[in-house]
Amino acid sequence: MSSPASPQLPVPQPLRGLRVVEFTHMVMGPTCAMVLADLGAEVIKVEPVDGEGTRRLLGAGAGFFPMFNRNKKSIGIELKQPDGAAVAQRLALSADVVVENFKPGVLTKFGLDYPSLAARNERLIYVSHKGFLPGPYEHRTALDEVVQMMGGLAYMTGRPGDPLRAGSSVNDIMGGLFGAIGTLGALIQRGITGRGMEVQSALYENNVFLMGQHMLQFAVTGRHPQPMPARDNPWAVYDVFTVKDGEQIFLAAVSDAQWRTFCDVLGYADLKADPALATNNDRVRARPQLLATLRERLAHRGADELAATFERAGLPFAPIRRPEDLYDDPHLQATGGLADVELPDGEKAGQTVKTTLFPITMDGCRLPVRLQPPRLGAHTAGLLAGLGYTGDEIEALRERTIVA
Repeated sequence: MSSPASPQLPVPQPLRGLRVVEFTHMVMGPTCAMVLADLGAEVIKVEPVDGEGTRRLLGAGAGFFPMFNRNKKSIGIELKQPDGAAVAQRLALSADVVVENFKPGVLTKFGLDYPSLAARNERLIYVSHKGFLPGPYEHRTALDEVVQMMGGLAYMTGRPGDPLRAGSSVNDIMGGLFGAIGTLGALIQRGITGRGMEVQSALYENNVFLMGQHMLQFAVTGRHPQPMPARDNPWAVYDVFTVKDGEQIFLAAVSDAQWRTFCDVLGYADLKADPALATNNDRVRARPQLLATLRERLAHRGADELAATFERAGLPFAPIRRPEDLYDDPHLQATGGLADVELPDGEKAGQTVKTTLFPITMDGCRLPVRLQPPRLGAHTAGLLAGLGYTGDEIEALRERTIVA
């Protein structure tokens, strides 16, 4: 395993010099722009003059803004006022890339749609994030949970008869990632042709992409895929076990060689010698009784002891963790997978907490937090000055609450 890059080495910023203007909210659009920002682009987040709504979310949404808006600048603009729309158009036309995730037609009212902007800047790349790609569903209101239900993911995640959404904003985040991938492709094409293009990403379609493996499973086998908790498992030992003191651990043996090692390290010579358990398919056919036997035998073993045993033997295992447990993960700490961010809003504004970094290295480096999640309008004056507004003009716009 490679070690974290030396702090003396320059961190790659392959998109340095690229300007991105985002008209986004919630998770999908901000994720796309965050990826571009992490890769070095100058990303300008256009917010309402009272701030993007996720700054104020509670509960499961409390981490949205600081998670998905690092490495960005903030400007507040009142788009519903003609002068505000004019400021936003001027800013968008200064960009290489515009990112948005509003309902179809919303930005058209402000002259911020792709045809309006592309007519004035043919090099512009315009990245739209929607609930659905153009078609019969495109005007429906979509949420991550909506497309998980209608796209098969909730069915595959929950127990039979109990559809269950996945435990993260998987479609929102993945939709942003696909938008960023499309952006990178469009940038390469623009380098060849000199012309930009519109890129579209959508919640429903990326959820269906996730379901592709199960759709093809049905096409190949003719059998309806069962939800994951009830699926026909191709491996006999591939499950969560409750062990000593009620702790839980996932243990697996997915080959005949791993099965033999599994029996050796746990002292199950009788199971290893049983001809009815000799091959993987034998064990799959005997899975209910085999799992019952293993659960009884493992109930008195400690989770830490099992983890250490499996790690030494090179067998698959995993402790069952909560999200907050990851802050103490020794691998994340040793490899620089967590970084400090300063909270911009709420009761804990100004406090420093840890966040997760984009999960890649480039030239041996993790892509760092260069800019803290911005306070509302932190960069308004400098950005407007860069567009040619005078100090008096900026102050007048502030006084009229056109910008914040």
